Amino acid sequence: MKLLIIDPDKETAQLTCDCLMSYKYICDITDDDAAGLDMLMNSNEYAGVILEAKLPIRDGYYLCSKIRQKKKLPVIFISSQNSESDIIRAFSVGADDYITKPYSISEMVARVNGHIMRYLSLTESVQEKNQIIIKNRGLKINKDSHRVYIGSKEIPMPVKEYELLLFLAENPNIVFNKEHLFDRVWGMDAIGDSSTVTVHIQRIREKIEGIDGNTYIETVWGAGYRMSTE
Repeated sequence: MKLLIIDPDKETAQLTCDCLMSYKYICDITDDDAAGLDMLMNSNEYAGVILEAKLPIRDGYYLCSKIRQKKKLPVIFISSQNSESDIIRAFSVGADDYITKPYSISEMVARVNGHIMRYLSLTESVQEKNQIIIKNRGLKINKDSHRVYIGSKEIPMPVKEYELLLFLAENPNIVFNKEHLFDRVWGMDAIGDSSTVTVHIQRIREKIEGIDGNTYIETVWGAGYRMSTE
């Protein structure tokens, strides 16, 4: 994981960087506030930024406010300015934490790492919730466009076949009996019976299996069907 340190105090910046290496962080250091802001805004490789409040041209508060307009990553001040008004100002422009110099190394590392870990955890959770592509070996389902692919080949599917395939793909390696699948895809009040599931499973298999040599939907005799990932 990479962090950006923007601090004209090169000695302290390097010390901060060296301490964070113990947590496997890689740090880029710059004493140029304009260059630092440009590096951060034009890259998605940074997991967080560490700022000194007192910078050559634009202060850290300005940088933090600009960062907050586009980025949600942790912004942590490690600053020589330690008045209450400085700290309040930093939080008012969106800082996640404010550490004053000289600092306790162990406390600094713990606080920075804590913010980064929380950010990464939240980011991962949001990404999972917003996932629109489901992949299983050569099978790819785009939930946004309702399209199914095996490799680069699009597989046209009617609505119920797509919904049945999607349900199984979203719940891999779990066995569902025909009655359960019928209720989930067609609804409890639908006209028909569970034999409809068997017909649709067969149609789906004919369309997606054999193209790339993979078996996606397995029959578990006496139990039902499951989406295999192996």
